Amino acid sequence: MNDFYSKSNEASQILKEIEDNLKEGSRKKVCSRQREAARLGLLANKSLIKAFEIEGTQPPMKAIKASQKRWESIQNEC
Repeated sequence: MNDFYSKSNEASQILKEIEDNLKEGSRKKVCSRQREAARLGLLANKSLIKAFEIEGTQPPMKAIKASQKRWESIQNEC
Protein backbone atom coordinates (compact mmCIF):
# COMPACT_ATOMS: atom_id res chain seq x y z
CA MET A 1 0.00 0.00 0.00
CA ASN A 2 2.92 2.35 0.69
CA ASP A 3 4.01 2.03 -2.94
CA PHE A 4 0.48 2.88 -4.09
CA TYR A 5 0.29 5.97 -1.88
CA SER A 6 3.79 7.10 -2.79
CA LYS A 7 3.26 6.84 -6.55
CA SER A 8 -0.25 8.24 -6.39
CA ASN A 9 0.85 11.26 -4.37
CA GLU A 10 3.81 11.90 -6.65
CA ALA A 11 1.61 11.75 -9.74
CA SER A 12 -0.93 14.11 -8.18
CA GLN A 13 1.84 16.52 -7.17
CA ILE A 14 3.18 16.61 -10.74
CA LEU A 15 -0.30 17.39 -12.07
CA LYS A 16 -0.72 20.15 -9.46
CA GLU A 17 2.61 21.68 -10.49
CA ILE A 18 1.59 21.55 -14.15
CA GLU A 19 -1.70 23.26 -13.30
CA ASP A 20 0.13 26.00 -11.38
CA ASN A 21 2.61 26.49 -14.24
CA LEU A 22 -0.18 26.76 -16.78
CA LYS A 23 -1.96 29.36 -14.65
CA GLU A 24 1.30 31.34 -14.67
CA GLY A 25 1.46 31.05 -18.46
CA SER A 26 4.30 28.54 -18.66
CA ARG A 27 3.96 25.44 -20.84
CA LYS A 28 7.50 24.21 -20.16
CA LYS A 29 7.72 20.41 -20.49
CA VAL A 30 3.98 20.01 -19.89
CA CYS A 31 3.59 16.91 -22.04
CA SER A 32 6.59 15.04 -20.71
CA ARG A 33 5.63 15.78 -17.11
CA GLN A 34 2.01 14.87 -17.83
CA ARG A 35 3.11 11.53 -19.27
CA GLU A 36 5.33 10.92 -16.22
CA ALA A 37 2.40 11.61 -13.89
CA ALA A 38 0.24 9.20 -15.87
CA ARG A 39 2.96 6.54 -15.80
CA LEU A 40 3.17 6.86 -12.02
CA GLY A 41 -0.61 6.78 -11.69
CA LEU A 42 -0.82 3.58 -13.71
CA LEU A 43 1.96 2.01 -11.64
CA ALA A 44 0.10 3.06 -8.49
CA ASN A 45 -2.97 1.19 -9.73
CA LYS A 46 -0.89 -1.95 -10.26
CA SER A 47 0.52 -1.61 -6.75
CA LEU A 48 -2.99 -1.27 -5.35
CA ILE A 49 -4.15 -4.42 -7.11
CA LYS A 50 -1.10 -6.29 -5.83
CA ALA A 51 -1.74 -5.09 -2.27
CA PHE A 52 -5.28 -6.44 -2.39
CA GLU A 53 -4.04 -9.74 -3.80
CA ILE A 54 -1.45 -10.06 -1.02
CA GLU A 55 -4.20 -9.36 1.51
CA GLY A 56 -6.36 -12.01 -0.14
CA THR A 57 -9.24 -9.66 -0.80
CA GLN A 58 -10.97 -8.57 -3.96
CA PRO A 59 -9.77 -5.19 -5.26
CA PRO A 60 -12.40 -2.55 -6.14
CA MET A 61 -11.99 -3.15 -9.87
CA LYS A 62 -14.67 -0.68 -10.93
CA ALA A 63 -12.83 2.18 -9.21
CA ILE A 64 -9.43 0.94 -10.38
CA LYS A 65 -10.60 0.68 -13.99
CA ALA A 66 -12.04 4.20 -13.81
CA SER A 67 -8.74 5.46 -12.42
CA GLN A 68 -6.79 3.61 -15.09
CA LYS A 69 -8.98 5.10 -17.81
CA ARG A 70 -8.38 8.59 -16.40
CA TRP A 71 -4.59 8.10 -16.26
CA GLU A 72 -4.54 6.68 -19.80
CA SER A 73 -6.51 9.71 -20.98
CA ILE A 74 -4.00 12.05 -19.32
CA GLN A 75 -1.16 10.09 -20.88
CA ASN A 76 -2.63 10.27 -24.37
CA GLU A 77 -3.71 13.94 -24.36
CA CYS A 78 -0.36 15.32 -25.49
